[in-house]
Amino acid sequence: MSYKGSYTTAAIASVGVIGGAYAAYHIYNKLQKPKLPEEWRQVGTLKNLYIYPIKSCGAVVINSVECTLLGLRSGWLRDRVLMIVDSKYNFVTARVYPDLLHVEPTVNNSVLTMKHHEMGTLSVNLAEVTALQSPKTATVWSAPVPVYDCGDEAAEWFSKLLDKPPATMRLVYYASQNCRSSKFHNKLYKFGKNDTGAFTDEVSYHLINEASVDELNTRLTDCVASHKHFRPNFVLDGAQPYDEDNWKFVKIGENIFEVIKPCTRCIMTTIDPETGLRHSRAEPVETLKTYRQIEDPVLRKSEKNSPRLGLQMALRSPPGGRISLNDPIYVA
Repeated sequence: MSYKGSYTTAAIASVGVIGGAYAAYHIYNKLQKPKLPEEWRQVGTLKNLYIYPIKSCGAVVINSVECTLLGLRSGWLRDRVLMIVDSKYNFVTARVYPDLLHVEPTVNNSVLTMKHHEMGTLSVNLAEVTALQSPKTATVWSAPVPVYDCGDEAAEWFSKLLDKPPATMRLVYYASQNCRSSKFHNKLYKFGKNDTGAFTDEVSYHLINEASVDELNTRLTDCVASHKHFRPNFVLDGAQPYDEDNWKFVKIGENIFEVIKPCTRCIMTTIDPETGLRHSRAEPVETLKTYRQIEDPVLRKSEKNSPRLGLQMALRSPPGGRISLNDPIYVA
């Protein structure tokens, strides 16, 4: 069941005499929110649950987690609230530096520990970073974001890992409780001001349908794709392949998400998450391009022919709800 994005200006006008401007403003705000579905269809269950604390680095596998406007959270463990930047505080990713995929983060209380097979381990106390550092400005896809610099020791570690001059590649931590600016996002999609997360590319939540990945593999001839190639938060088990193309809302347990857009795929998915090596013929993206293009010509031109697989979603139920493995997944 889809919602109707209508705004009842007559209702706002009618309260002008009775309740005054405050009541009108309250009704206006209420009517701006999408109408949530009342009927749902179960399509499967939650098979895997991932948090990526550092953008472009390894995942943390988790069994239960809290939903917030900024994304998934379990105490100090939060989704994509850290990232690597260059000396000008522009973000860098595994698209250019695939070694980042092999950085294995863990979070214990406020201490972030990173491990790499060539670098040993490094720990950073995020509580100390937030208490002692003043915010700076970094950029993610041209959008300014407030960050705390995690210090020279982390900068030396990442600079050495990426074979760069000392302390030029720096680890930063998101310095806000609000989502980053959405004004640089694609205006063809309905991004809200609370949908864009901290350092995520587009939206705070990402779901992949494992049946769609399985179907993709029937078309691949010299590689095997797993859901890990696509770096989702949620992996759905039990649905039909590509059934997700028709969904407007997704409910996991009691948490409701609105589908903002399909997830369009880039060269990141051509890097094997286990080996860090790029596929010589840019698979699985090249195969996806043959049958998973966006059909709307305006949207397709905007996305530059990037194929789609997975859903980009924003939280529409109140923050603070919990999600656990094996939760039922419903759609509308």
